[in-house]
Amino acid sequence: MQRDRGDLIGAGGMWLGKWSIIVIAVAAAAAVLGWVIGELWVIILPVLLAIVVSTVLWPPARFLMKRGVPPALASLSTLLLALAVFGGVVASIVPAVINQVPELIDKATEGIEQLQDWVQGPPINLQQEQIENAIGNVVDWMQNQGSQIASGVYTGVSTVGSSIITLVMVVVLTFFFVKDGQRFLPWLHTISGSRAGRHVEAVSIRMWDTLGGFIRTQALVSLIDAVFIGAGLLILGVPLAPVLAIITFIGGFIPFVGAFVAGALAVLVALVANGFTTALIVLAIIIAVQQIEGNVLQPVLQSRSMNLHAVVVLLSVTAGGSLFGIIGAFLAVPTAAVAAVVLRYINEQVDVRTSDNMETPPRGEEPEPDPDPDGTIRDNDPSSSRVED
Repeated sequence: MQRDRGDLIGAGGMWLGKWSIIVIAVAAAAAVLGWVIGELWVIILPVLLAIVVSTVLWPPARFLMKRGVPPALASLSTLLLALAVFGGVVASIVPAVINQVPELIDKATEGIEQLQDWVQGPPINLQQEQIENAIGNVVDWMQNQGSQIASGVYTGVSTVGSSIITLVMVVVLTFFFVKDGQRFLPWLHTISGSRAGRHVEAVSIRMWDTLGGFIRTQALVSLIDAVFIGAGLLILGVPLAPVLAIITFIGGFIPFVGAFVAGALAVLVALVANGFTTALIVLAIIIAVQQIEGNVLQPVLQSRSMNLHAVVVLLSVTAGGSLFGIIGAFLAVPTAAVAAVVLRYINEQVDVRTSDNMETPPRGEEPEPDPDPDGTIRDNDPSSSRVED
Protein backbone atom coordinates (compact mmCIF):
# COMPACT_ATOMS: atom_id res chain seq x y z
CA MET A 1 0.00 0.00 0.00
CA GLN A 2 1.42 3.36 -1.00
CA ARG A 3 1.86 5.79 1.89
CA ASP A 4 0.39 9.27 1.69
CA ARG A 5 2.87 12.08 0.96
CA GLY A 6 1.57 14.03 3.92
CA ASP A 7 2.35 11.13 6.25
CA LEU A 8 5.89 10.87 4.89
CA ILE A 9 6.47 14.62 5.22
CA GLY A 10 5.03 14.57 8.72
CA ALA A 11 7.27 11.66 9.73
CA GLY A 12 10.29 13.48 8.33
CA GLY A 13 9.33 16.65 10.17
CA MET A 14 8.94 14.72 13.43
CA TRP A 15 12.37 13.12 12.92
CA LEU A 16 13.94 16.50 12.18
CA GLY A 17 12.22 18.11 15.17
CA LYS A 18 13.31 15.33 17.52
CA TRP A 19 16.95 15.56 16.47
CA SER A 20 16.85 19.37 16.57
CA ILE A 21 15.72 19.22 20.19
CA ILE A 22 18.50 16.73 20.92
CA VAL A 23 21.13 18.97 19.29
CA ILE A 24 19.86 22.01 21.21
CA ALA A 25 19.92 20.05 24.47
CA VAL A 26 23.48 18.87 23.83
CA ALA A 27 24.60 22.41 22.93
CA ALA A 28 22.98 23.76 26.11
CA ALA A 29 24.68 21.08 28.19
CA ALA A 30 28.02 21.92 26.54
CA ALA A 31 27.49 25.62 27.32
CA VAL A 32 26.71 24.84 30.96
CA LEU A 33 29.74 22.55 31.16
CA GLY A 34 31.94 25.27 29.70
CA TRP A 35 30.62 27.77 32.24
CA VAL A 36 31.29 25.36 35.10
CA ILE A 37 34.82 24.72 33.84
CA GLY A 38 35.44 28.46 33.62
CA GLU A 39 34.20 29.04 37.16
CA LEU A 40 36.25 26.13 38.55
CA TRP A 41 39.28 26.70 36.33
CA VAL A 42 41.49 27.51 39.32
CA ILE A 43 40.85 23.94 40.55
CA ILE A 44 40.59 22.13 37.22
CA LEU A 45 43.84 23.55 35.80
CA PRO A 46 46.16 22.08 38.50
CA VAL A 47 44.39 18.73 38.17
CA LEU A 48 44.85 18.64 34.39
CA LEU A 49 48.49 19.70 34.58
CA ALA A 50 49.15 17.15 37.33
CA ILE A 51 47.65 14.39 35.19
CA VAL A 52 49.89 15.38 32.27
CA VAL A 53 52.99 15.43 34.48
CA SER A 54 51.98 12.12 36.08
CA THR A 55 51.94 10.38 32.70
CA VAL A 56 55.61 11.35 32.33
CA LEU A 57 56.67 10.39 35.87
CA TRP A 58 54.66 7.19 36.13
CA PRO A 59 57.05 4.90 34.15
CA PRO A 60 60.13 5.56 36.36
CA ALA A 61 58.00 5.43 39.51
CA ARG A 62 56.49 2.13 38.40
CA PHE A 63 60.01 0.82 37.71
CA LEU A 64 60.99 1.56 41.31
CA MET A 65 57.78 0.08 42.71
CA LYS A 66 58.33 -3.20 40.84
CA ARG A 67 61.69 -3.49 42.58
CA GLY A 68 60.26 -3.25 46.04
CA VAL A 69 60.44 0.47 46.68
CA PRO A 70 57.38 1.68 48.64
CA PRO A 71 54.95 3.71 46.48
CA ALA A 72 55.36 6.87 48.57
CA LEU A 73 59.16 6.75 48.40
CA ALA A 74 59.16 5.89 44.68
CA SER A 75 56.77 8.75 43.88
CA LEU A 76 58.68 11.25 46.03
CA SER A 77 62.05 10.25 44.58
CA THR A 78 60.80 10.54 41.00
CA LEU A 79 59.14 13.89 41.66
CA LEU A 80 62.21 15.35 43.40
CA LEU A 81 64.44 14.19 40.54
CA ALA A 82 62.14 15.86 38.01
CA LEU A 83 62.11 19.09 40.02
CA ALA A 84 65.91 18.99 40.30
CA VAL A 85 66.28 18.58 36.53
CA PHE A 86 63.80 21.40 35.87
CA GLY A 87 65.49 23.68 38.41
CA GLY A 88 68.92 22.91 36.98
CA VAL A 89 67.78 23.82 33.47
CA VAL A 90 66.29 27.11 34.66
CA ALA A 91 69.38 27.94 36.74
CA SER A 92 71.64 27.26 33.76
CA ILE A 93 69.85 29.58 31.34
CA VAL A 94 69.20 32.54 33.66
CA PRO A 95 72.86 33.75 33.67
CA ALA A 96 72.95 33.56 29.87
CA VAL A 97 69.84 35.68 29.63
CA ILE A 98 71.16 38.24 32.11
CA ASN A 99 74.53 38.49 30.36
CA GLN A 100 73.35 38.58 26.75
CA VAL A 101 70.11 40.56 26.87
CA PRO A 102 71.93 43.96 27.20
CA GLU A 103 73.98 43.10 24.13
CA LEU A 104 70.83 42.19 22.23
CA ILE A 105 69.24 45.48 23.24
CA ASP A 106 72.26 47.39 21.92
CA LYS A 107 72.17 45.46 18.64
CA ALA A 108 68.41 46.00 18.37
CA THR A 109 68.97 49.75 18.84
CA GLU A 110 71.62 49.66 16.13
CA GLY A 111 69.23 47.77 13.87
CA ILE A 112 66.51 50.36 14.44
CA GLU A 113 68.95 53.11 13.51
CA GLN A 114 69.89 51.26 10.33
CA LEU A 115 66.19 50.84 9.55
CA GLN A 116 65.68 54.55 10.10
CA ASP A 117 68.50 55.34 7.66
CA TRP A 118 67.00 52.93 5.14
CA VAL A 119 63.48 54.41 5.21
CA GLN A 120 64.97 57.89 4.67
CA GLY A 121 66.50 56.72 1.40
CA PRO A 122 64.89 55.56 -1.84
CA PRO A 123 62.36 54.25 -2.60
CA ILE A 124 60.54 55.33 0.62
CA ASN A 125 62.26 58.71 1.14
CA LEU A 126 60.70 59.54 4.50
CA GLN A 127 61.76 62.83 6.05
CA GLN A 128 63.29 63.09 9.51
CA GLU A 129 60.32 65.21 10.62
CA GLN A 130 57.86 62.50 9.56
CA ILE A 131 59.80 59.86 11.50
CA GLU A 132 59.91 62.07 14.60
CA ASN A 133 56.17 62.71 14.34
CA ALA A 134 55.47 58.98 14.14
CA ILE A 135 57.65 58.35 17.19
CA GLY A 136 55.94 61.19 19.02
CA ASN A 137 52.52 59.72 18.27
CA VAL A 138 53.62 56.38 19.71
CA VAL A 139 54.95 58.10 22.85
CA ASP A 140 51.72 60.06 23.28
CA TRP A 141 49.66 56.90 22.91
CA MET A 142 51.79 55.16 25.54
CA GLN A 143 51.33 58.06 27.93
CA ASN A 144 47.57 58.05 27.40
CA GLN A 145 47.50 54.36 28.19
CA GLY A 146 49.40 54.86 31.44
CA SER A 147 46.51 53.92 33.70
CA GLN A 148 45.86 50.75 31.75
CA ILE A 149 49.54 49.83 31.82
CA ALA A 150 49.64 50.34 35.60
CA SER A 151 46.55 48.20 35.94
CA GLY A 152 48.26 45.56 33.80
CA VAL A 153 51.27 45.60 36.12
CA TYR A 154 49.09 44.92 39.15
CA THR A 155 47.31 42.18 37.19
CA GLY A 156 50.67 40.68 36.28
CA VAL A 157 51.74 40.61 39.92
CA SER A 158 48.49 38.87 40.83
CA THR A 159 49.03 36.41 37.97
CA VAL A 160 52.52 35.56 39.23
CA GLY A 161 51.13 34.85 42.70
CA SER A 162 48.38 32.68 41.23
CA SER A 163 50.92 30.83 39.10
CA ILE A 164 53.02 30.01 42.16
CA ILE A 165 49.97 28.62 43.96
CA THR A 166 49.04 26.60 40.87
CA LEU A 167 52.57 25.23 40.61
CA VAL A 168 52.55 24.11 44.24
CA MET A 169 49.19 22.41 43.77
CA VAL A 170 50.46 20.65 40.64
CA VAL A 171 53.46 19.28 42.54
CA VAL A 172 51.33 18.02 45.44
CA LEU A 173 48.66 16.52 43.18
CA THR A 174 51.29 14.84 41.00
CA PHE A 175 52.77 13.13 44.04
CA PHE A 176 49.40 11.68 45.05
CA PHE A 177 48.45 10.75 41.48
CA VAL A 178 51.67 8.79 41.00
CA LYS A 179 51.53 7.27 44.48
CA ASP A 180 47.85 6.27 44.56
CA GLY A 181 46.98 6.15 40.86
CA GLN A 182 46.45 2.39 40.88
CA ARG A 183 43.64 2.79 43.40
CA PHE A 184 41.57 5.13 41.27
CA LEU A 185 40.22 2.50 38.86
CA PRO A 186 38.83 0.20 41.57
CA TRP A 187 37.26 3.27 43.18
CA LEU A 188 35.69 4.38 39.89
CA HIS A 189 34.50 0.83 39.28
CA THR A 190 32.86 0.74 42.69
CA ILE A 191 30.97 4.02 42.43
CA SER A 192 29.95 3.31 38.80
CA GLY A 193 28.37 -0.05 39.56
CA SER A 194 28.87 -3.39 37.90
CA ARG A 195 27.09 -2.45 34.66
CA ALA A 196 28.85 0.85 33.93
CA GLY A 197 32.05 0.04 35.83
CA ARG A 198 33.31 -2.27 33.09
CA HIS A 199 33.03 0.50 30.49
CA VAL A 200 34.46 3.16 32.81
CA GLU A 201 37.47 0.95 33.50
CA ALA A 202 38.09 0.14 29.84
CA VAL A 203 37.81 3.78 28.73
CA SER A 204 39.97 5.01 31.61
CA ILE A 205 42.76 2.58 30.77
CA ARG A 206 42.68 3.57 27.10
CA MET A 207 42.64 7.28 27.97
CA TRP A 208 45.62 6.90 30.30
CA ASP A 209 47.61 4.87 27.77
CA THR A 210 46.81 7.30 24.96
CA LEU A 211 47.60 10.39 27.02
CA GLY A 212 50.85 8.93 28.36
CA GLY A 213 51.98 7.77 24.94
CA PHE A 214 51.11 11.10 23.37
CA ILE A 215 52.92 13.19 25.99
CA ARG A 216 56.07 11.02 25.99
CA THR A 217 56.19 10.88 22.21
CA GLN A 218 55.66 14.62 21.89
CA ALA A 219 58.37 15.21 24.48
CA LEU A 220 60.81 13.04 22.51
CA VAL A 221 59.99 14.79 19.23
CA SER A 222 60.29 18.22 20.85
CA LEU A 223 63.62 17.23 22.41
CA ILE A 224 65.02 16.17 19.03
CA ASP A 225 63.87 19.48 17.50
CA ALA A 226 65.42 21.47 20.34
CA VAL A 227 68.74 19.60 20.12
CA PHE A 228 69.19 20.04 16.36
CA ILE A 229 67.96 23.64 16.22
CA GLY A 230 69.95 24.55 19.34
CA ALA A 231 73.08 22.95 17.86
CA GLY A 232 72.62 24.99 14.68
CA LEU A 233 72.23 28.20 16.68
CA LEU A 234 75.36 27.42 18.71
CA ILE A 235 77.41 26.70 15.58
CA LEU A 236 76.27 29.96 13.99
CA GLY A 237 77.08 31.87 17.19
CA VAL A 238 73.53 33.15 17.75
CA PRO A 239 73.10 34.65 21.24
CA LEU A 240 70.76 32.95 23.73
CA ALA A 241 70.99 29.67 21.83
CA PRO A 242 70.25 27.51 24.95
CA VAL A 243 67.25 29.68 25.80
CA LEU A 244 65.92 29.46 22.25
CA ALA A 245 66.42 25.67 22.30
CA ILE A 246 64.35 25.40 25.48
CA ILE A 247 61.63 27.60 23.97
CA THR A 248 61.65 25.30 20.94
CA PHE A 249 61.21 22.28 23.21
CA ILE A 250 58.27 23.87 25.03
CA GLY A 251 56.74 25.11 21.79
CA GLY A 252 56.76 21.57 20.42
CA PHE A 253 53.86 20.71 22.73
CA ILE A 254 51.66 23.27 20.90
CA PRO A 255 51.45 21.99 17.30
CA PHE A 256 51.74 24.50 14.48
CA VAL A 257 51.52 27.61 16.66
CA GLY A 258 54.37 26.69 19.04
CA ALA A 259 56.79 25.75 16.26
CA PHE A 260 55.98 28.95 14.34
CA VAL A 261 56.46 31.23 17.36
CA ALA A 262 59.69 29.54 18.49
CA GLY A 263 61.11 29.57 14.97
CA ALA A 264 60.18 33.21 14.40
CA LEU A 265 61.83 34.21 17.67
CA ALA A 266 65.04 32.37 16.76
CA VAL A 267 65.16 34.00 13.32
CA LEU A 268 64.50 37.44 14.86
CA VAL A 269 67.32 37.08 17.39
CA ALA A 270 69.67 35.89 14.65
CA LEU A 271 68.68 38.82 12.46
CA VAL A 272 69.28 41.38 15.21
CA ALA A 273 72.52 39.87 16.51
CA ASN A 274 74.21 38.31 13.47
CA GLY A 275 72.69 39.86 10.39
CA PHE A 276 70.52 38.91 7.44
CA THR A 277 72.64 36.00 6.14
CA THR A 278 72.71 34.19 9.48
CA ALA A 279 68.97 34.71 9.88
CA LEU A 280 68.38 33.04 6.49
CA ILE A 281 70.56 30.07 7.52
CA VAL A 282 68.66 29.75 10.81
CA LEU A 283 65.37 29.84 8.92
CA ALA A 284 66.60 27.08 6.59
CA ILE A 285 67.67 24.93 9.55
CA ILE A 286 64.30 25.37 11.29
CA ILE A 287 62.35 24.51 8.13
CA ALA A 288 64.50 21.41 7.53
CA VAL A 289 64.10 20.16 11.10
CA GLN A 290 60.35 20.80 11.04
CA GLN A 291 60.00 18.90 7.77
CA ILE A 292 61.93 15.92 9.15
CA GLU A 293 59.75 16.00 12.26
CA GLY A 294 56.47 16.14 10.37
CA ASN A 295 57.33 13.57 7.71
CA VAL A 296 59.60 11.13 9.55
CA LEU A 297 59.56 11.41 13.35
CA GLN A 298 55.83 11.82 13.94
CA PRO A 299 54.69 8.91 11.71
CA VAL A 300 57.38 6.59 13.12
CA LEU A 301 57.12 7.42 16.82
CA GLN A 302 53.36 7.91 17.14
CA SER A 303 51.06 4.94 16.81
CA ARG A 304 48.00 5.25 14.61
CA SER A 305 45.66 5.21 17.57
CA MET A 306 47.07 8.57 18.71
CA ASN A 307 47.09 10.30 15.33
CA LEU A 308 44.64 13.14 14.84
CA HIS A 309 43.89 14.84 11.56
CA ALA A 310 45.77 18.09 11.09
CA VAL A 311 42.49 20.00 10.84
CA VAL A 312 41.34 18.60 14.21
CA VAL A 313 44.67 19.53 15.80
CA LEU A 314 44.63 23.06 14.37
CA LEU A 315 41.02 23.69 15.41
CA SER A 316 41.71 22.28 18.88
CA VAL A 317 44.72 24.53 19.39
CA THR A 318 42.79 27.56 18.11
CA ALA A 319 39.80 26.87 20.35
CA GLY A 320 41.93 26.12 23.41
CA GLY A 321 44.05 29.22 22.91
CA SER A 322 41.06 31.51 22.42
CA LEU A 323 39.25 30.16 25.48
CA PHE A 324 42.09 29.64 27.98
CA GLY A 325 45.17 31.30 26.51
CA ILE A 326 48.57 29.59 26.29
CA ILE A 327 47.57 26.91 28.80
CA GLY A 328 44.51 26.12 26.72
CA ALA A 329 46.63 25.77 23.57
CA PHE A 330 49.02 23.47 25.47
CA LEU A 331 46.20 21.23 26.75
CA ALA A 332 44.15 21.31 23.54
CA VAL A 333 45.79 18.40 21.71
CA PRO A 334 45.93 16.00 24.72
CA THR A 335 42.27 16.81 25.36
CA ALA A 336 41.40 16.13 21.72
CA ALA A 337 43.35 12.84 21.84
CA VAL A 338 41.47 11.72 24.96
CA ALA A 339 38.14 12.77 23.45
CA ALA A 340 38.99 10.74 20.35
CA VAL A 341 39.54 7.68 22.56
CA VAL A 342 36.09 8.10 24.11
CA LEU A 343 34.46 8.51 20.70
CA ARG A 344 36.24 5.44 19.36
CA TYR A 345 35.07 3.37 22.32
CA ILE A 346 31.48 4.56 21.89
CA ASN A 347 31.69 3.71 18.19
CA GLU A 348 32.96 0.21 19.04
CA GLN A 349 30.07 -0.36 21.45
CA VAL A 350 27.56 0.87 18.86
CA ASP A 351 29.05 -1.49 16.27
CA VAL A 352 28.82 -4.39 18.71
CA ARG A 353 25.20 -3.69 19.53
CA THR A 354 24.19 -3.20 15.88
CA SER A 355 26.00 -6.26 14.58
CA ASP A 356 23.79 -8.79 12.80
CA ASN A 357 25.63 -11.67 14.45
CA MET A 358 25.18 -10.39 17.99
CA GLU A 359 22.84 -12.31 20.24
CA THR A 360 20.98 -9.84 22.44
CA PRO A 361 21.17 -11.02 26.07
CA PRO A 362 17.94 -11.32 28.04
CA ARG A 363 16.81 -8.13 29.74
CA GLY A 364 18.58 -7.61 33.03
CA GLU A 365 21.48 -9.96 32.26
CA GLU A 366 25.02 -8.72 31.75
CA PRO A 367 27.02 -9.74 28.66
CA GLU A 368 30.07 -11.87 29.25
CA PRO A 369 33.11 -9.79 30.19
CA ASP A 370 35.80 -9.45 27.60
CA PRO A 371 38.96 -11.47 28.13
CA ASP A 372 42.26 -9.84 28.87
CA PRO A 373 44.98 -10.05 26.25
CA ASP A 374 46.48 -12.93 28.23
CA GLY A 375 43.25 -14.92 27.86
CA THR A 376 41.94 -14.58 31.42
CA ILE A 377 38.37 -13.52 32.03
CA ARG A 378 37.89 -10.42 34.13
CA ASP A 379 34.79 -10.38 36.31
CA ASN A 380 32.90 -7.35 37.56
CA ASP A 381 34.39 -7.45 41.03
CA PRO A 382 35.94 -4.01 41.69
CA SER A 383 38.83 -5.68 43.43
CA SER A 384 39.89 -7.22 40.11
CA SER A 385 40.32 -3.80 38.50
CA ARG A 386 43.87 -2.80 37.79
CA VAL A 387 45.90 -0.42 35.69
CA GLU A 388 47.63 -2.08 32.78
CA ASP A 389 51.38 -1.67 32.71
